[in-house]
Amino acid sequence: SACATTGVTAQNKKKANAARNLGEAYLGEKNYTAALRELLKAEKLNSDDPILHNDLGLVYMAKDKLDLAVVHFEKAVKLNPEYSLAKNNLGSAYLVGKQWEKAVPVLESVTGDMLYATPHYPLANLGWAYYNLGNYVKARHYLKEALELKPDFFVAQLNLGRTYLATGRLHDALALFEEAATTHPKDPALLLELGRTYRCWEITTAPC
Repeated sequence: SACATTGVTAQNKKKANAARNLGEAYLGEKNYTAALRELLKAEKLNSDDPILHNDLGLVYMAKDKLDLAVVHFEKAVKLNPEYSLAKNNLGSAYLVGKQWEKAVPVLESVTGDMLYATPHYPLANLGWAYYNLGNYVKARHYLKEALELKPDFFVAQLNLGRTYLATGRLHDALALFEEAATTHPKDPALLLELGRTYRCWEITTAPC
């Protein structure tokens, strides 16, 4: 009776799951065109699968189709409001689109999920959102929380260093950037921030 209500037969659901699984395998191999082909097949068979829409969002993000990615992440969350992975991906997509204010409530809801397996990701994303909103106190709070969970998390190291740099804490910024350089010595963003910090150190202790 459930299948009759949703309009999805058991056979179509089985075919959709098989296509989704194959699409996820291609996604893991970074073969995004093949992944998209299989996931679109699955969508035709079962369009009410939140996992499928999260997968489609990831593929469209990888193919630089941000608007389409947002559509599918939003649909995944609408279909399953407790789907924290999709919510974090949606928040990440908002960050890529520089929609900082839209990202904050989505990511905050993920940080409250005690069962989320990798909480350092939404914490770091939330810190980056607040950094770009100019709320350095909250940015520092969430980025430090992310590093408490995963001390070598490069993105959080980089963005907490940026937060320290923006508030004139040059010594703290330099310490974090140099620590991050031990694992990512050639990262262009890190090298840029190290250069800024050294330059500010020579000129002034004011925020840079």
